Amino acid sequence: MQLYNFFRSGTSHRLRIALNLKQIEYEYIAVDLRREQHLDAAFKTLNPQGLVPVLIANEDPLIQSPAIIEWLEERYPEPPLLPADAAARARVRALAAIVGCDIHPINNRRILEYLRKQLGCDEAAVEAWCRKWITDGFDALETLLASDKSRRGFCHGDAPTLADVYLVPQVESARRFNTDLSAYPNIVAIDRKCSELDAFRLAAPGLQPDAPQSTKAT
Repeated sequence: MQLYNFFRSGTSHRLRIALNLKQIEYEYIAVDLRREQHLDAAFKTLNPQGLVPVLIANEDPLIQSPAIIEWLEERYPEPPLLPADAAARARVRALAAIVGCDIHPINNRRILEYLRKQLGCDEAAVEAWCRKWITDGFDALETLLASDKSRRGFCHGDAPTLADVYLVPQVESARRFNTDLSAYPNIVAIDRKCSELDAFRLAAPGLQPDAPQSTKAT
């Protein structure tokens, strides 16, 4: 498989985690969003939206991280990222959707670039924008996590699920935008628990081939 992605992209980050959890090897192909390589005609033949990630798996290019992860879950069901119980699956999907539908899209790079270039927002205003939507989403997530007394370390149960795959990159983004996480002990604890697993640790932005050398762990 070939994964077209960018080290700091939250959607790329979540797909790297999912691939690692499934123990699927892939070729890392960097698409530098800072140099707008995602807008090149060659890349747009893979994804007309000009967005990462794109996964090539000997078929048509797969786009949109939610669809790709669902495809992985169907094609490579072990280990499962969704519980067996229908109600539990709905809960896990809802937790993931708070990140994937309500937080990340309005903090995505193209939105932030519009704020900067078209609306003239400075970096302080852009960070404030990001923190607003992150904290709104995290307020709800923290309440839901706190109410689930059956959790054992992760967002659901005692093993990573789709919800953890989505949450961890969003925590990374929250820290990048200087979000105060002190009000979210459950979210922070889950992030810490996940960081103990190689599947999450090795997917971290700072460890990717296209990350600046100054960010790479020694």
